[in-house]
Amino acid sequence: MTTLTMLRKKLDAKEISSVELTKEYLKKISENQSLGAFNTVCEDEALKMAEAADKKIAEGSISPLTGVPLAIKDNICTKDIKTTCSSKMLADYAPPYNATVMEKLNAQGIVTLGKTSMDEFAMGGSSQTSALAKPKNPFNTSCVPGGSSGGSAVAVAAGLCAAALGSDTGGSVRQPASFCGITGMKPTYGTVSRYGLIAFGSSLDQIGPMANSAEDCGIILNAIAGQDVHDGTSRRHNIDFNALLGQDIKGMKIGIPKEFYGDGIDEEVKNAVIKVADFYKSLGAELVEVSMPTLKYAVSAYYLLACAEASTNLSRYDGVKYGYRTDSPESYDELIKKSRAEGFGTEVKRRILLGTYALSSGYYDAYYKKALAVRQQFRLEHDLIFEKCDLMLTPSAPTVAYGIDSNIDDPVKMYLADVCTVTANIAGIPAISVPCGVNSENMPIGFSLSAKRFDDARIIQFADVYEKSFAHPTANI
Repeated sequence: MTTLTMLRKKLDAKEISSVELTKEYLKKISENQSLGAFNTVCEDEALKMAEAADKKIAEGSISPLTGVPLAIKDNICTKDIKTTCSSKMLADYAPPYNATVMEKLNAQGIVTLGKTSMDEFAMGGSSQTSALAKPKNPFNTSCVPGGSSGGSAVAVAAGLCAAALGSDTGGSVRQPASFCGITGMKPTYGTVSRYGLIAFGSSLDQIGPMANSAEDCGIILNAIAGQDVHDGTSRRHNIDFNALLGQDIKGMKIGIPKEFYGDGIDEEVKNAVIKVADFYKSLGAELVEVSMPTLKYAVSAYYLLACAEASTNLSRYDGVKYGYRTDSPESYDELIKKSRAEGFGTEVKRRILLGTYALSSGYYDAYYKKALAVRQQFRLEHDLIFEKCDLMLTPSAPTVAYGIDSNIDDPVKMYLADVCTVTANIAGIPAISVPCGVNSENMPIGFSLSAKRFDDARIIQFADVYEKSFAHPTANI
């Protein structure tokens, strides 16, 4: 397992150049195309960026990520490089601008290896709704890698990049991180600018790092976090996300919400996460049983909120301004109808319809308004828990990765699988997924830590403590 800290030392000591490192990753990407991790590989651009990074290193102009090859989820805008959202609707779209996170990463001198595959418009939990490459789990290629940031998870787990960016609307960084045996973090809402992130659910979306360690996640967050004039929801702060690494956790309180350990959670997953709790207890942390009675409404509330926002955000794709346009329409109405019908996949259409229904006259109060009330209740319940505890420990997902064809025709089953992750997005709090072993079939299991808003450094601290004692599972690639 290669971490950013290890690569930084090698690059700075001139043991390897950024160009040599980039060529190694590009070679491995080429050799593992069957994993479907990438929609676009930027070979020429990557080598030019690596050459520029080597010049910076030679001049002593070094930042933590200078010369480091990263992969970028395909819903984050990259200037003149295709950003498709894994959709036919944007299959040929090359943005004329960079997302704010890309401007910040480019300023540090990163190398962009390519754009990773994902569920179409980030809608799904398997990455199999992609209209382009369909990623496979490197631990078992007959299983899904999770979603929607499945391509980024596969790229990191298979060693096709040093780390990656994903986006998390309801668990889309943490669930694939759990399925693929890597670390993935959703920062507090507002920590990272969403400018240039193609929107799914604007009040829920947050860009987050996917890497081989919690420390690596902190390094990336230090590079991309901060207030942005282009995003009114972004927040000013002076957090060093790795500031608490190495500090003692004795006396800290960890909340164990009983609802997350009941029916619906796989027994092997449950036992693995309980062992994590026991590990922290052995280091002097105190385990506190807490309750989140609103959890039973979490998935329903999340999908009403997310789909309502998606129906609004995706209304811009009409075959007129940009995106896919149908051939030879007979009227303006037919142009819009056929462009959207042909350009969007089944899952995207399903969520647009659900969201439009929830916002329509006669149903707004009955559904959307109640979901907003549930969101407020979630925030109150989290606030109460974090008055008693420093963190909360839960499974990252109720099961390990499932077969590629298992849930394709059962959207309800797929939606219910989000129960462990959506609460963090609804409440806007930070959460991280860390691998804690494998099940009897050698598939990774992950646990999640969450904390109060803007206490992101705390969960990185606790994740790092665990990782220092237990190695990540390794894919056979």
